[in-house]
Amino acid sequence: MLFAPAQAADGAGSAASTNVAVYGVLDAGIVAERGCAANCANTKVSGGVASGSRLGVQGREALGNDVSAVFTLEAGVQNDTGQSEEGRLFGRQAYVGLDSRLGALTLGRQYNPHYLALTDVADPFKGGMAGSASNLAGYSVKRYDNTVKYVTPALRGVTASAIYSFGESPYSNASNRAYGATLGYSAGAVNVSVSHQRKNNLILASGTLPAIDMSARNTLIAANVDLKVATVFAAVGVNKGYGSSPWDPNNAYSALALSMSSSDSRDTLLGVSVPVGGFKLLASWVRKDDRDLANRDASQMAVGLTYSLSKRSDFYASYAKIHNKNGARYTVGNASDSGRGDAAFNLGFRQGF
Repeated sequence: MLFAPAQAADGAGSAASTNVAVYGVLDAGIVAERGCAANCANTKVSGGVASGSRLGVQGREALGNDVSAVFTLEAGVQNDTGQSEEGRLFGRQAYVGLDSRLGALTLGRQYNPHYLALTDVADPFKGGMAGSASNLAGYSVKRYDNTVKYVTPALRGVTASAIYSFGESPYSNASNRAYGATLGYSAGAVNVSVSHQRKNNLILASGTLPAIDMSARNTLIAANVDLKVATVFAAVGVNKGYGSSPWDPNNAYSALALSMSSSDSRDTLLGVSVPVGGFKLLASWVRKDDRDLANRDASQMAVGLTYSLSKRSDFYASYAKIHNKNGARYTVGNASDSGRGDAAFNLGFRQGF
């Protein structure tokens, strides 16, 4: 949906040269979980299984000399209940900036480029359904607050991006800050990206308790190749630091695994996507190789199927199983939920607008 609102009397509106687009995704499915350690709703209706449900507004205003002002406001919706996805009005994205021939510079709540490299380049499930690679690989924080992000224009297929997220702690400039960069190449059938990020998770001292450093450093090489009859995916990752594994501190169950989070691990991903008419067959294998003495390895096997009714609407089904070793507690989640069990089946419908 596009429209160009007239200038408001107080000057707060948009000029006629501004294009504003309203867009969104509504996704709901049945999720059946198995292998839960505790308190598991075995079968439930969930929103945002293959893609996080959202309502967004994007705008662009031409300022002259090939410079445009841009903004995005995107709200996550749990459409099974109607609640906000993260307890925020615009918890998915909220940024403003400038875009020009020299690149785009934006400020606000934005995606972590390391997460985008994993889901957009390496994962045939695109970070959704039970087969999401982020169940085991990479780092679970998808978006950062207080972020300055720069993205270069494409030059002979090469692009780069960098971010810096201010921690804004009243006690330490380093606490909770994040920074990283991604270098990508796309030409014809080949897509490759190399990304690195660091997230400081310094839990400050309180009373007699010492400070705890849960910082993470993640490096990922991701690629896919379109062979026409199929697209093959691959990635390798190196994770260092406590908290570098995909645990969610906001999730009561995952928080139990905090003390078991690997401080040194390697990720490996292999996947394939095969189009057959309106269907698309998906499969992937992800391995978490824990290099700590506890050796809490894990591997995930996943299969999936989508059927497109149109460019914006599709049915999907997916099944994934995680094999945990030596007390590891990785769980099968999806685009909006970190999951409770070591196996899950999804069946749902997604509509974009």
